[in-house]
Amino acid sequence: MIDFLTSQLGVSIIVALVVIGAMQGGVAYCIYFERKISAWIQDRYGPNRVGPLGLLQPIADGLKFFFKEDVVPRHVDRALYVLAPAIIFIVAGVGFAVIPWGGQLRIGERLVNIQVANPDIGLLYILGVASMGVYGVVLGGWASNSKYSFYGGIRATAQMLSYEIPMGVCILVVVLTMGSLRLESITLQQTEYWLGGLIPKWNVFLHPLAFLILFITALAEANRTPFDLAEAEQELVGGYHTEYSALKFGMFFLAEYSHMLTSSAFIAVLFLGGWHFPWFSWTQPEMTTWYAVLAKMLVLALKIVLFIFVTMWIRWTLPRFRFDQLMRLAWKGLIPMTLGLFVVSVVLLYIGEHRAPLWTLGGNAVVLAVALVVAGTSREAVTGRQPNMPRIDLALRGPLRVSRTTAEASA
Repeated sequence: MIDFLTSQLGVSIIVALVVIGAMQGGVAYCIYFERKISAWIQDRYGPNRVGPLGLLQPIADGLKFFFKEDVVPRHVDRALYVLAPAIIFIVAGVGFAVIPWGGQLRIGERLVNIQVANPDIGLLYILGVASMGVYGVVLGGWASNSKYSFYGGIRATAQMLSYEIPMGVCILVVVLTMGSLRLESITLQQTEYWLGGLIPKWNVFLHPLAFLILFITALAEANRTPFDLAEAEQELVGGYHTEYSALKFGMFFLAEYSHMLTSSAFIAVLFLGGWHFPWFSWTQPEMTTWYAVLAKMLVLALKIVLFIFVTMWIRWTLPRFRFDQLMRLAWKGLIPMTLGLFVVSVVLLYIGEHRAPLWTLGGNAVVLAVALVVAGTSREAVTGRQPNMPRIDLALRGPLRVSRTTAEASA
């Protein structure tokens, strides 16, 4: 039994169980901290009644979801209605399998990876799993047989498919730079240093623009503000989960926060060195003791917490986009920029300078400058008005500015 538990398979099973438990507990307290952070931003208290400092509030919320009446409307497609939250919850919960959590651990004469799985196509696995999340959303909207839910599901589908394109291209930029699809190999290559050990070779210092775009697309994939058009309360009531209640309703939000945790870990591994922390000996790849593994896992956890805090900060700071603005940002902004980064990476790989900071930073600066010039010189009006609507005449005065056609018709 001990031999099995200390083998790679046994360690992978233990890591899977530990990470699943930590993620589910983390999801519950992500909701608590979201409410606390929003209260801090809005100058109020937030949860402070259930337990000391309100720390037992997530447990009370979970019990509430379990014991609330599960109302299933008569007009729904019952099979798909039940399947939709299960799909989105499971998909959000299996993405962590290829994340390298703590490097390698030496057990006797063997080295085992603190990772559930270390396939050669780890990046493709993440992309494949993330792309399946759209099924739960669109099925939830369709099965509810409600126009509000249906609109929310269609919006979510268009949004997630659109933002998967710049996300995939950003990941291709990393693949071209690192030359590997294995997340553990990408992490190890970022443990080296420039300038005699002063600056770590993290990808964020090579491709900061790709890092920023990937973070933006992660917000869109998780339907987080300002990209939460799929559940815009002012027009869709609740979006694709309008007809859900009790635990099924809670599973959509558990999936959202699980996706936040996984995407934060993924971005940290791709661009911030994963479990590596510069100038701290315990987080170097050659350290394989149990306390070094714990230190590496703590470093990665702190990076995940940082991303989650920024995500929540953005939600309670920025207003949501209109749907036309959201799609314009993807197709006319992020996708051309990521394609430019991809071309730069291919050229640098061809001349052998794909890991040279000056060349990569220069390429990022050129792409950003071109994007800013194009955006600054564009005369296209940023408006959500349909082309066939009456023209707005800004010359008219008065408390309400209406088109001249409308004014003459009223007269």
